[in-house]
Amino acid sequence: MTDRVVLRAGQLEVHLLPQVGGSIARFDFTDGTQRQPLMRGIDLDNVGPLDVGCFPLVPFANRIRCGAFEFQGRTIRLAPNMLPDPSPLHGQGWLHPWQLTDRKSASAELRYVHAADEWPWQYEACQRFALDDAGLSIVLECLNLADEPMPCALGLHPYHDCDSVTVLDANVATVWTVDAAVLPLEQQPATGRYDLRERHICGQALDNGFGGWNGVADIRWAKGSKGLRLSAADAAFFQVYSPESGGYFAAEPVQNANAALNAPEQEWAGLGIGVLDPGETRRLTVRYDLIAD
Repeated sequence: MTDRVVLRAGQLEVHLLPQVGGSIARFDFTDGTQRQPLMRGIDLDNVGPLDVGCFPLVPFANRIRCGAFEFQGRTIRLAPNMLPDPSPLHGQGWLHPWQLTDRKSASAELRYVHAADEWPWQYEACQRFALDDAGLSIVLECLNLADEPMPCALGLHPYHDCDSVTVLDANVATVWTVDAAVLPLEQQPATGRYDLRERHICGQALDNGFGGWNGVADIRWAKGSKGLRLSAADAAFFQVYSPESGGYFAAEPVQNANAALNAPEQEWAGLGIGVLDPGETRRLTVRYDLIAD
């Protein structure tokens, strides 16, 4: 088992768990006496990816309806990976150990190689973390190692603590309503209960994908604490999960809409799915900056 990797810069700290899906265990602001979680933090190492602060989504984000999609004349079938949900989620990277391939005091690189199996393409995923006094940069890449084209889109799945004063502020144009299986029904304007401008986000019973996102979102907690600005210019979609029970929420920069692989191939580009030629790489760059409350 790989040890926890701790990065420090100024008053910021990031703890990585390479063996738990290449995840972030915690991302904190600390002034030496108090610690404020900027992502939901966990101190245990023997956990699953759903317990951590953030994990990578590669080579697709969110669900494939009932685990089957059509690509270039053949049917690809994937087994469920989060039972009892019959629709596999988030690709393979989050469920496998990653290797630490570079480490410095404020930066690290993790890699994961997927051998072709039910996802019939070999690929290599890489995450690069760079911490500085002002924030955290994350670059996620996927390289197609197969000898044929492979569909690909990337994302991050961060969790954040929340309470009644936590605000998410994001500019999105549309939302997909979902059925009981959290699969998309129809796209409509993001108004009313789906409006994310200056939204008190805790306990909102949301599990929806949003389109027309400008790639920026602010998160603010109680007055006097630090806030976060998320910037992801190469992610046109935004997934928000805010369970009715409250306590935490997810604000996910993603490159594809939920169940995009189930759409006809001619619609993939508009839904964020890219097709990588052999040897081609797709990249997602995400930045988290500290902001005043």
